[in-house]
Amino acid sequence: MEHFRSIDAIVRARLKRWPQRPPGLEESASDSWIRGRPDNAAGQCFLKLPGSKRLRTLPDGLWLNFGGTPDEPYADIFAIEACTSFSNFLDKRSRFAPSTQSLMAVCPVAWLLTPFTPGDPTPRWRATGVVQLEPTRPLVIAVRDLRVLYGLQDRHYQGFKQNQVPHPHEFFVPMDSLTAEHGDQDPAIQALLAKASVTANFLCRLPAKGPS
Repeated sequence: MEHFRSIDAIVRARLKRWPQRPPGLEESASDSWIRGRPDNAAGQCFLKLPGSKRLRTLPDGLWLNFGGTPDEPYADIFAIEACTSFSNFLDKRSRFAPSTQSLMAVCPVAWLLTPFTPGDPTPRWRATGVVQLEPTRPLVIAVRDLRVLYGLQDRHYQGFKQNQVPHPHEFFVPMDSLTAEHGDQDPAIQALLAKASVTANFLCRLPAKGPS
């Protein structure tokens, strides 16, 4: 178990260095991406079902892209789960399985009041674009869309790749892609996560080439 906990700790330490926008995602002026986990703030964002006060999902990595209006806000989320055993993977995967139930993201007050980045003193609640006043209670917001990246031990990764078919919202990498020193700068990771964009399913025409 010490080995498993150390892998989780390494992954979280690496993810703290990842940017506020998941690497590889196309930039858009309308995006408001903020990393919710892992974080050094007193509180970290988590996921839950409506009405639940105990059962929470705490991904190893969690990014939120806030959208909508102050009257009807939502968040698209990108989560990362490091799975140290196959049973651990099955448990985590079940929490993100397609369902008719709603999923809520919870942003604690301490997290909302923290500066956006060490170099930008703007509080996160302002950076969301959907919170109008300084919050005094957690922001509980509906999840519109989710994508999940699973890191699997190599033998589990190879076995799943050969024998299973991922759901449309799922992406997979070997664990060493998450424990790598600068994994977010890996062109292969960036190319994979570019497919996680909500715009990836739409036709994008390249600029026409001029006469040769």
